[in-house]
Amino acid sequence: MHNALKIPTVLDGLNAQQLEAVSTTEGPLLVLAGAGTGKTTVIVSRIAHILESHLADSSEILAVTFTNKAAFEMRQRVAELVDADVGNMWLGTFHSMSVRLLREHGTNIDIESNFSIVDDDDQVRLIRNIVKMFDADEKQNNVKVVMNFIRKWKDRGLLPNQLGLAMGPVETLSRKVYKEYQERLRILKALDFGDLIIYCIKLLKNCEEIRKKYHEQFKYILVDEYQDTNSSQYMWLKELVSEKKNICCVGDDDQAIYGWRGADVGNILRFEKDFENSKVIRLEQNYRSTGNILNVSGVLIQNNTKRFGKTLWTAGGAGSLIHIKHAWNSEDEAKFVGNEIEKLHAAGWGFGDMAVLVRTSFQTREFEERFLRQRIPYNVVGGAKFYERQEVKDVLGYIKFLIDNKDSLCFGRIINVPKRSIGEVTIHKAHLMAQDENISLAEAAQKYAASTRGKASQAISAFLSMVGECRILLEHTPPATVVKTLLEKSGYIAMWKQEKSAEALARLDNIKELISAISDFDSLNDFVAHVELMTEKVEPSVTGVVNIMTIHAAKGLEFRAVFLVGWEEGLFPNQKTLVEGGVSGLEEERRLAYVGLTRAKDNVFISYCSHRKTNASGWQMSVPSRFVRELPQESVIFLDKKGKTSQSEENAQEGGGEPVRDVADEQSVESIRKRYSI
Repeated sequence: MHNALKIPTVLDGLNAQQLEAVSTTEGPLLVLAGAGTGKTTVIVSRIAHILESHLADSSEILAVTFTNKAAFEMRQRVAELVDADVGNMWLGTFHSMSVRLLREHGTNIDIESNFSIVDDDDQVRLIRNIVKMFDADEKQNNVKVVMNFIRKWKDRGLLPNQLGLAMGPVETLSRKVYKEYQERLRILKALDFGDLIIYCIKLLKNCEEIRKKYHEQFKYILVDEYQDTNSSQYMWLKELVSEKKNICCVGDDDQAIYGWRGADVGNILRFEKDFENSKVIRLEQNYRSTGNILNVSGVLIQNNTKRFGKTLWTAGGAGSLIHIKHAWNSEDEAKFVGNEIEKLHAAGWGFGDMAVLVRTSFQTREFEERFLRQRIPYNVVGGAKFYERQEVKDVLGYIKFLIDNKDSLCFGRIINVPKRSIGEVTIHKAHLMAQDENISLAEAAQKYAASTRGKASQAISAFLSMVGECRILLEHTPPATVVKTLLEKSGYIAMWKQEKSAEALARLDNIKELISAISDFDSLNDFVAHVELMTEKVEPSVTGVVNIMTIHAAKGLEFRAVFLVGWEEGLFPNQKTLVEGGVSGLEEERRLAYVGLTRAKDNVFISYCSHRKTNASGWQMSVPSRFVRELPQESVIFLDKKGKTSQSEENAQEGGGEPVRDVADEQSVESIRKRYSI
């Protein structure tokens, strides 16, 4: 009798809310899982409970995740909890589950079971050929812009014949390309990732017998990270939910930060409306962060209106206050972060216990340079180190060739970037001439251009002439200004502006940051020497490395100490997001700040600058982010230059920053706010 009443093993160790979420098996359920509240534990335990209670076989459970890694780990954890075969369970990403359905039933909608799947490179090649087919200017109608249009339509579940009226010539072209692109894929017997979802929806809508089969088979459906689903994934799920509506969606509306790539936070916010008689359970006990971190993040996110609302708490102590640092400029900010990291490391913390989280990738340069000076091992997560990025290497190629017109390596890199009607045959002949006559590649190209006629020879002559003019400018013009002029005249900056993608905007930010860095040096030779030192390989520490990453890349991770840098209006919240997204954009930025704060276990350091160099022309006065003002005073402490602390932001300003430069520089944060009406 005692054994019969014993709580099953899979339920051991769950708190009250987790236990309720795991054991509520029937009907629609939304689990609002706050940061660090054991979301994965609930999903895994719920699956194990269903299997152990014999409510369903493994093949009768559909569990959808966003990454293959998450699916693999989830399957492993379920297998560890129950003595059951989990190999037949439908557990994977939206795309992998769609492949499985279409391989088996795709012929019902004229999709052959042996279809291939095209990747990003395949898409680019196909779309580029189609753009050319329509005699469109590839530079004017950038391939990636067209591809982004197509992806957005597919994220919304729209095929070419379902689109409304076009807005502008680029969208008109994109629609024509989309129609032809889908026809090419059909001929190739191929699908892209967007198609996998769209055609699954079509299959389930058009084939009642198949839809009924899976309604009967899938007794339970579970969805992880529901706040990150887009419109087509939402429709996909709706088609698979049976009349019993045993669907459990787990997510956190406060961590919805991927609207820029198609995710719709509205999917989770309207769950109760979509599924009648649904139940909402909030997981609020946090197992990661201290009380002060939870208080600060909770008060901040309460400024959002589009949310369910929940209050995270911890059984642990209040912990350290959140430290806020006002720095004079980005160099001082990086110095502050580097010094604090050294203090923590001296106290026994591993470098891997700490992370620097930035809003945009161009911010990493200052920290990389500071860490190299202080011999702090670091790693840039989710991207190349600043001086290893494509656009930075390109600009360095321009700079080195500007300094030395015999630098063949750099000339070869930049001569056709952007494209200048100089073909591979021309470059190959120039290479042969350079070898035969023992001259530089640029000299050979110039000789070749002088001996022939045509677009290639004209382009080479024009390029070399343009660089020569900029070389003369160096004699009496600041080097940063000359580099900016060179990049504009060469068309390099225009090339990225024409792309009009998020990636291109990030590259332009990195170029601006590089030009800003040049202005700190008296000559380009000094700058190049500095860069060469910065790119020396440093042996990694055995105790790990400090991770530098964007807040987006940090989602799902945790660290003992987190440095949240660049909390300034225009940078964070991001000005472009505010302009394009309005209130919704602001709320997503605030959710991003919430995600950044809740990555920390023990310590949070927030910093902002009163001045930030934006380009070669000078400094821009910065205003602290509105997010700083939204933090509760009882949980934060402001640091001045001398390391003194204050509960008052204005008092901390008095000792902050560099020596006074002029009267304007003496303004307090409050006076700056009044000046800008913020």
